[in-house]
Amino acid sequence: MDLVIRDARIVDGTGSPSYRADVRIRDGRIAAIRREGEPALFGARTLDAHGLVLSPGFIDMHAHSDLALLRDPDHCAKAAQGVTLEVLGQDGLSYAPVDDATLAEVRTAITGWNGDGSDIDFDWRTVGEYLDRLDRGIAVNAAYLIPQGTVRMYAVGWDDRPATGAELARMKQLVADGMEQGAVGLSSGLTYTPGMYADNAELTELCRVVARYDGYYCPHHRSYGAGALEAYEEMVSLTRAAGCALHLAHATMNFGVNKGRAPELLALLDDALDAGADISLDTYPYTPGCTTLAAMLPSWANEGGPDAVLARLHDDATAERIRHHLEEIGSDGCHGVPIEWDTIEISGVSGAGPAGYVGRTVAESAAARGEAPWGTARRLLIEDRLGPTILQHVGHEENVRRILRHRVHTGGSDGILQGDKPHPRAYGTFPHYLGRYARELGILSLEETVAHLTGRPAARLRLPDRGLVREGYRADLVLFDPDTVAAGSTFDAPRTLPVGIPHVLIDGRFVIEDGVRTDVLAGRSVRRGAARPPRA
Repeated sequence: MDLVIRDARIVDGTGSPSYRADVRIRDGRIAAIRREGEPALFGARTLDAHGLVLSPGFIDMHAHSDLALLRDPDHCAKAAQGVTLEVLGQDGLSYAPVDDATLAEVRTAITGWNGDGSDIDFDWRTVGEYLDRLDRGIAVNAAYLIPQGTVRMYAVGWDDRPATGAELARMKQLVADGMEQGAVGLSSGLTYTPGMYADNAELTELCRVVARYDGYYCPHHRSYGAGALEAYEEMVSLTRAAGCALHLAHATMNFGVNKGRAPELLALLDDALDAGADISLDTYPYTPGCTTLAAMLPSWANEGGPDAVLARLHDDATAERIRHHLEEIGSDGCHGVPIEWDTIEISGVSGAGPAGYVGRTVAESAAARGEAPWGTARRLLIEDRLGPTILQHVGHEENVRRILRHRVHTGGSDGILQGDKPHPRAYGTFPHYLGRYARELGILSLEETVAHLTGRPAARLRLPDRGLVREGYRADLVLFDPDTVAAGSTFDAPRTLPVGIPHVLIDGRFVIEDGVRTDVLAGRSVRRGAARPPRA
């Protein structure tokens, strides 16, 4: 395509003041930019962008579209938001690298995130093969983090014990292989099994491998509740010891114990940054979290994998022990805080039988059945074979606002696309930042907001030609109306598409044109720079 976008307001992804210009796109790249008053540009086609902002495509630093990109060529959940790149492999659990046994187990373990995969041809086992699969054509671009929990599952199994020397060597090789094949870093889910069974010495060794390839470590750390600050500090210290860049996943301060404590987190990060640490973070602009109901269980109840969990839930004595940990002690799965069933809303199930629970809290469903909440939760976990997803209403708006202003903040949806009533962040994160937090609240300027969603994440991913509106850069671009852009999705109607984003281009090709999804599959894998060999 030879296209000139005429008279756009350019918000270029650097945070600098906007300016008016014409932009020419040719062969998938930004061929020329002519500011107002300079000679006009001409192309085979012209798009009048008067009244619209032209910005780089948005980068979702925390996405759970690992299978959605394969099963849904439309993928309007992200394309319609202006997302042109997603980072997959999050929270330490995904589908590569695996062998046959590991693949079967991980499919069951994260059914609530991605479905059971029965509609997917899993014709890959390595990271490189998965990225090759993406390269056949997907809706938006995708980068991949090696999932540490899956790696541990592959090399060690589901046992809660230290890895042997041979097992650690195997994990380090799997991580090195994945980095060689194009992964951008390593993720962990340290409140999810089996990744949470790794001690810091093991994680440090894996991070040293990632550092050799100039990648980054992205932990969902050990607590967002009772031990949140200590968990953040642990990750900062661990990565500094490993010499590895750190990106903190969905960096929130949740539960009653952390109300108003965001400044303490930000002070901790500022001290580390001022001392030379390489740190970034992502957040979503909402207060509730989203995960699986099974993730709330104590780690000892998850040892051995999904079948072992279900066996424990069937046993009355063990189920009572689980209840005691959940409701009275505060399980590590629930971040060390006793669970409040009136904050746990069922957002999706994998089977038709338990569909009546969706959209209600566990407490509400229990009251309707005349039973204790744990009885309802236990039945649902068993009936749906650990499949239910939940919204957890435990966040604080003042913490959200403080963290999203921070100098290393980026945007991430953490969007789970499964379930009848998913979190609206899956369909609304990026327009919600632009419409609610930039235009309506003025928490950040439009230029700052776009930088948080484009240039800054591209820098974390070390992408030399994405994330900015600049000559020579890839034409992954969004045109939006700054006066009307907004999330359409709500908690009552979470799959509603945004408004005010008429055009989205990937590789210079329209994936959204005049507000309508085209049939273009311009997305491909975005791999760690092949020109950067590992450091000695």
